[in-house]
Amino acid sequence: MADNSRTKFYLNRQERKWKGVCAGIADYTGIEVLWVRIGLILLTLAGGFPWTLIAYLLIGWMASDRPANLYGSPEDAKFWQGVRSNPKRTTAEVRSKFRELDRRLADIETHYTSRNTQLAEEIEHLR
Repeated sequence: MADNSRTKFYLNRQERKWKGVCAGIADYTGIEVLWVRIGLILLTLAGGFPWTLIAYLLIGWMASDRPANLYGSPEDAKFWQGVRSNPKRTTAEVRSKFRELDRRLADIETHYTSRNTQLAEEIEHLR
């Protein structure tokens, strides 16, 4: 799993226009790829010409391609984008979901392990 880390930056060759850098940034941050491309063009036109091109080429050369099966579903991809943007909030959300599941499981256990008089009467009535 070290090679397929979900918190690592990857080039997104499936949605690429040239090298997949903007699509990779969009995939990493969760921002729509169109806005990343527009931002890069505006940054380049606003005076960052040689540096944005150099950075783009370096990222395209140094970053690895995203594995095809990195995410199981679109919900999985959104979850990992949240982990990358704010890990503490994400762990709090996971803890909250586990607490809710634990509470629901305790309710089910209580329901089935306690004496349910109505259910017992219905079973006796069927005999």
